[in-house]
Amino acid sequence: MIKIVIVDDHQMFLDGMISVLSADEGFEIVFVESSAKKALKKIKEDIPDIVITDISMPEMNGVEFVKILKKEFPEIKILVVSMFENILPFKNIDGFLLKETGKEKLIKVIKEIVLNDKKHFVGELNNENSIDFKKSILSEREKEIIRLIAKEYTTEEMAEKLIISKHTVEAHRKNIFFKLQVKNIAGLIKIAIHLGVVK
Repeated sequence: MIKIVIVDDHQMFLDGMISVLSADEGFEIVFVESSAKKALKKIKEDIPDIVITDISMPEMNGVEFVKILKKEFPEIKILVVSMFENILPFKNIDGFLLKETGKEKLIKVIKEIVLNDKKHFVGELNNENSIDFKKSILSEREKEIIRLIAKEYTTEEMAEKLIISKHTVEAHRKNIFFKLQVKNIAGLIKIAIHLGVVK
């Protein structure tokens, strides 16, 4: 029996996962949770074989959640299920699927990860040339810059609001684009929304 925990802030997704996975006799859903912080507390009481989670969640985003989870419970397998392909490289997870994945493939991947210790990634998430996992964590100042970019602030307006120089704003912008591996504002906003930085 594979013990599963599902963490996601979208109720429809949770309901769908419960419906699909509870129908398989080889699975036991330990609990589902919309809050990553609450999930961490519950996991300490009943450790599952695998945690299925998204990247974008309130309070604590999935990137931070995965990092803490793997540090405190290295034996737990982690499967990220997201709407976006190739969002971030993860060396700390065991699998990555798109939310549009069919139920047969989802069930197969879960079993392969837990029973056969296999890893499964869509796209290029396991590319060795990808940016290091730790660099995907944005500083609070960088998050501020991203929110202002989303509100269409100019460099001058950001500098004035944050009481920093235009050169510093540009340096932050350059670092943000490098960390998230994006080429333009549209790509930046897409990932920022997915990470919960912009709502």
